[in-house]
Amino acid sequence: MIATFIIEIVFAAYLLFRYKLTSVSRVAIALLVGLAVFQFAEYNVCEGAWGLDSLTWARIGYVAISILPPLGIHLITKISGKSNPWLVGSAYASGALFAFVFMFAGQGMLGEQCLGNYVIFKIAPWAVWPYVVYYYGWLLVGTAYSIWLGQNAKKNVRAALYALAIGYGALLIPTTTVNLLDPATVSGIPSIMCGFAVILAFVLTLKVVPEYYRKESKRGKK
Repeated sequence: MIATFIIEIVFAAYLLFRYKLTSVSRVAIALLVGLAVFQFAEYNVCEGAWGLDSLTWARIGYVAISILPPLGIHLITKISGKSNPWLVGSAYASGALFAFVFMFAGQGMLGEQCLGNYVIFKIAPWAVWPYVVYYYGWLLVGTAYSIWLGQNAKKNVRAALYALAIGYGALLIPTTTVNLLDPATVSGIPSIMCGFAVILAFVLTLKVVPEYYRKESKRGKK
């Protein structure tokens, strides 16, 4: 967890240093920071550190990951240059709703358990399936949207969008496979998915953002 946290924070710092706070890098950095915050919170769920109890850290972790799908949708629109306020607004509104529930609702986050390989979070029973639909739904929308917009995009924008779709697949495919092989891991989906999300961090930092800005630099030379 700490190793993954360090990797994601270093990547965020690199993007900030390399590309400054531009329209695309700003959202990409926010994604990396969100992933890092979840890893840090997950570690502290097991340690109960910094003056906060494990339940509070679980709440912080869930707030961090709840905002990631909307950030992904936002990043897609920034890379493609295709404004879609309704889609982005819907994603952020749904993410903010879940974040509020998990952070402030008394029964939103019920408990947590630190296991050897991942952390189990116990949320309100009524929120389980809506949250699964919310999370998987926006990830699938993001994957499809990236591929769809990439079909008619310029070469480097297409490469960036397709790379982002591959990064999404790095979240969905391994997590789903693990859950199918061992249904007992379903309760650990957020922890398992964010473990695989380090692959997305690599793709985002080393492929998605560089491809987008390679287009910018080439245009500037013409």
